[in-house]
Amino acid sequence: MLDAGLVCHIGLVRDGAPVVLPTGYGRIDDTVYVHGSTGAGWLRIADGAPICLTVTHVDGIVYARSVFHHSMNYRSAVVHGSARLVTDAAEEIAALRAIVEQLSPGSWEHAREPDRRELSATAVFALDLGEASVKVRSGPPGDDDADIAAGGRWAGVLPVHTVFGVPESDPTLPPGDGVPTHVAERRPGQRTPPSETDHGNG
Repeated sequence: MLDAGLVCHIGLVRDGAPVVLPTGYGRIDDTVYVHGSTGAGWLRIADGAPICLTVTHVDGIVYARSVFHHSMNYRSAVVHGSARLVTDAAEEIAALRAIVEQLSPGSWEHAREPDRRELSATAVFALDLGEASVKVRSGPPGDDDADIAAGGRWAGVLPVHTVFGVPESDPTLPPGDGVPTHVAERRPGQRTPPSETDHGNG
């Protein structure tokens, strides 16, 4: 579930008010990592604070015979816990690599690694997966028998997919510099990695 996503949303309380922020993330074993600028307001208060992290995939729009039974096919994960500021240098590098590889596999080996100045401007937080839940819905609509028998209204699922487009090279690249393999392998029209979680109606 988490490994198939690109963006998570983090919820926390700042100055007495709830805040929800989108960001990238990475996972190593039973820990999820997020990062941001050390100057970001939410990062300055996150250490030790209770937070919630969510990842959602929309897989289809469910059209039913009644508006009451319209729905979505989806996969979602919700993680609760206390954020921990990563202070160990080795863990910080491993976490940043996991975040980069989650979004753009192969980039850690291809691109320049962060230097000391960049690392000092970056804060990394860890969230344990010990308190997590997953919810999934798949399949056709759950129409009432009376609506099915009445007929005259279409019902079904319109699939939703996130796909990759054609790579667009930076105009400052020298002529002839081709798209590297780790980018080209994410072919146009290829879907983001599917979840291995079994689907079930819900």
